[in-house]
Amino acid sequence: MAAGERAEEPLAELSHYVVARPIYSEAGFQEENERRPPLPPTLRERAQAACRCSRKRAFQIARSFLPILEWLPNYRVREWLLSDVISGVSTGLVATLQGLAYALLVAVPIGYGLYSAFFPILTYFFLGTSRHISVGPFPVVSLMVGSVVLSMAPDDNFLIDGSNATGTNGTGILIDTESRDAQRVLIASTLTFLVGILQVIFGVLQIGFIVRYLADPLVGGFTTAAAFQVLVSQLKIVLNVSTKNYNGVLSIIYTLTETFEKIGTTNIADLVAGLLTIFTCMVVKEINDRFKHRIPIPIPIEVIVTIIATGISYAADLEKKYNAGIVKSIPRGFLPPEPPDVRLFSQMIAASFSIAIVAYAIAVSVGKVYATKYDYAIDGNQEFIAFGLSNIFSGAFSCFVATTALSRTAVQESTGGKTQVAGIISAGIVLISIVALGKLLEPLQKSVLAAVVIANLKGMFMQVFDVPRLWRQNKVDAMIWVFTCVASIILGLDLGLLAGLLFGLLTVVLRVQFPSWGGFGNIPGTDIYKKVKDYKNVIEPEGVKILKFSSPIFYANIDGLKSSLKSTVGFDAVKVYNKRLKALRKIQKLIKKGKLKATKNGIISEPGISNEAFETDEEPEDNEDLQVPTKEIEIQVDWNSELPVKVNIPKVPIHSLILDFGAVTFLDIVAVRSIKTIIREFERIDVRVYFASYQDNLISQLERSAFFDDIVRKDIFFLTVHDAVLYIRNQMTYSDNQDPIFEKISLMQESKEPIEFTETSPPDDELDVQEEAMRRLAS
Repeated sequence: MAAGERAEEPLAELSHYVVARPIYSEAGFQEENERRPPLPPTLRERAQAACRCSRKRAFQIARSFLPILEWLPNYRVREWLLSDVISGVSTGLVATLQGLAYALLVAVPIGYGLYSAFFPILTYFFLGTSRHISVGPFPVVSLMVGSVVLSMAPDDNFLIDGSNATGTNGTGILIDTESRDAQRVLIASTLTFLVGILQVIFGVLQIGFIVRYLADPLVGGFTTAAAFQVLVSQLKIVLNVSTKNYNGVLSIIYTLTETFEKIGTTNIADLVAGLLTIFTCMVVKEINDRFKHRIPIPIPIEVIVTIIATGISYAADLEKKYNAGIVKSIPRGFLPPEPPDVRLFSQMIAASFSIAIVAYAIAVSVGKVYATKYDYAIDGNQEFIAFGLSNIFSGAFSCFVATTALSRTAVQESTGGKTQVAGIISAGIVLISIVALGKLLEPLQKSVLAAVVIANLKGMFMQVFDVPRLWRQNKVDAMIWVFTCVASIILGLDLGLLAGLLFGLLTVVLRVQFPSWGGFGNIPGTDIYKKVKDYKNVIEPEGVKILKFSSPIFYANIDGLKSSLKSTVGFDAVKVYNKRLKALRKIQKLIKKGKLKATKNGIISEPGISNEAFETDEEPEDNEDLQVPTKEIEIQVDWNSELPVKVNIPKVPIHSLILDFGAVTFLDIVAVRSIKTIIREFERIDVRVYFASYQDNLISQLERSAFFDDIVRKDIFFLTVHDAVLYIRNQMTYSDNQDPIFEKISLMQESKEPIEFTETSPPDDELDVQEEAMRRLAS
């Protein structure tokens, strides 16, 4: 037992600590501790550092621009190659099918989806910093590209005479589909090229931080809305119902309305194939998720379903017998590179900006998940450059914007992918499809591809269940999620993203403009200070109020600081001062009339004279010379006692006010001026203002703003709240004999000059005038 007690003794000693040190104000601390002045490098030193060159530095620059030089020399062939091959083949098969399917979202011929699943991987293999993401089309980004394509090349722009028509829109109006598709491919590739340029610029300018403004709730709401938009856009393909291509505000409503109006024209063969594909894919994906620890390789259900559906369509001749919509033609080989149409840049610059940010945000978010899991880092700015150059390169080969797809990346990682070698092998599988297998997929029904897209939306739709959790954890984040989702559905993806971003920033501004604040008190026997309303045993120091304002202070919330001050101390310092001036004026008038007598012990009524001192507050001023005897009498006025004049003066039960600035990170010039005014307003009514727990940068900022002078000095700033409280206690103990409750005022009964008083809230430059009036009254 004794040994056990001895073992517990050190723990008991460590559970308490005692510190003996002086009470530190800012001035006292600076006297004992010399601050180290900052030494910023000169322009010459910066230029020398930037221009310095060596073999090591050159290799570092090369590795930062070509990350492959860092990981490829360390590639473990025996350990990783087989895993990367298996992963690359599995991912390549999925990428082939998703490329075909996502081309439907972009409204370009299906074969161009294969190009978009192939070319971006080639450049990212050399430039990317993530080892696990699968680069290629993604439904949200593809739909955003498709909205631009449809707005710039609608069907109505390609109406022709029936003799020259190559297709119809199902309503009897003939459309030149060949010219339309060519124009849409040009628009999509030009948009991809412009997105790549913007991403490279962002990367070079080192502004990868911009993605931080896309908060997780915002991205969740946006991608869920995008999934709903994708579902609606693919619904008409599953039903094989021909509708107009709507774009912009309320486009999803118009599309749904027209789809259900024409639901009677649904093709049963396409509907059955689509529903069976959705059901089969979702069931098998659920099996893959539940038994991922037992299944070494996820079942590539999209590939299996596509092969079966293609065989059935070919054997049953569904196009001729049931008028099913099929792929029809997939170009074999590659098209020669084409330059973008720069004349279109001005029409798509706004959309390209949002697409560039969203595509980057999705890729980096997914990349960070796997980088954290496998303990390596990705460079956000280099990712901007990698995806930018990938999009520039692929845009020249008629591709649409690339990012990463969550499902493909999950397949690449779960099948054992270790590096981007798996990515380059998956590109090889897509290459085989482009060169040799495209012809075999021509009988495939479009409704099957649309169903594959819909089945891959499950993960994004499941984000809806995040809203109740967000509401319990943080209601503001839940509101951002819901607002962004609803706005993106109603306004469209581009405007919805902008609206969600602005709403998110607005919530930040409002939280800063209306921050938390409260009166603090001391936990007895400690130097800990907590909110008075939150703890039962917290005690406020006698005659002291402590206010903590948890926000930077600037022009937008300075009124909030003033309001919180009034609520904490229980009075308005300006009104108290004005009321005291009014009371002094009445006392002077009554003394001149002989109704009151001023003595050193206070103010009394003359014997035998009825006390008419309690005049109404609305009595007009009387500036008549009362010819009272000349005699200077020093009197004492207790402002917290009952006065012989009928003026309601708020009580001031405190002598000190401490502002805890521990959560204040910066002050603007409006805040500096306002705080100085607050100090002077409280000083006039004998309440000293102190500051505590401030950050060092605030002192430097106040010095630059000429805050300190003969009245406002650094000795009212203390390192901690407890330092300020102990200092105030010492001051009160020392000045007890000075009778600090009373204010001594000298009145001259012979004064014949009327004194003017101002009872309105004064601006900063009029404070001295009122103080001068107070001194004139007291002299």
